Amino acid sequence: MSGCTRQISAPEVEAGGVHWPCLLPQHGPGKKHERPIVLADWQRSIVTDRPGDFLRGLFHSDGARFTNRVTTRGKVYVYPRYMFSNRSADIMGLCQWALDLLGVGWRMNMPYSLSVARREGVAVLDRHVGPKH
Repeated sequence: MSGCTRQISAPEVEAGGVHWPCLLPQHGPGKKHERPIVLADWQRSIVTDRPGDFLRGLFHSDGARFTNRVTTRGKVYVYPRYMFSNRSADIMGLCQWALDLLGVGWRMNMPYSLSVARREGVAVLDRHVGPKH
């Protein structure tokens, strides 16, 4: 960025301790798609009460909202769509579960990717997920 004199900084936060795995049992060594990702009962209770907040985190980390363009029999259809992709079957299952809690229809469009394309579902996600910052 030539000519840019503005510096952007962010605070750095560190925390250490042996009890982090008690708070975040999903954390562990190795790739997340190769180990179990299971919510503790207290986490499941929070997600049940606030699935939109959980979905916001999932879609902001591993999802996207974009404009889809499809041509069928010469007619062009343009509509917003959400996609979520993750190789962890457990994380994908949690996303599907949270979408079901909100009544949002979804479909698997590839083995590791789901799509929300119906107008009603996109509107619900727009209210809960919002833009990435």
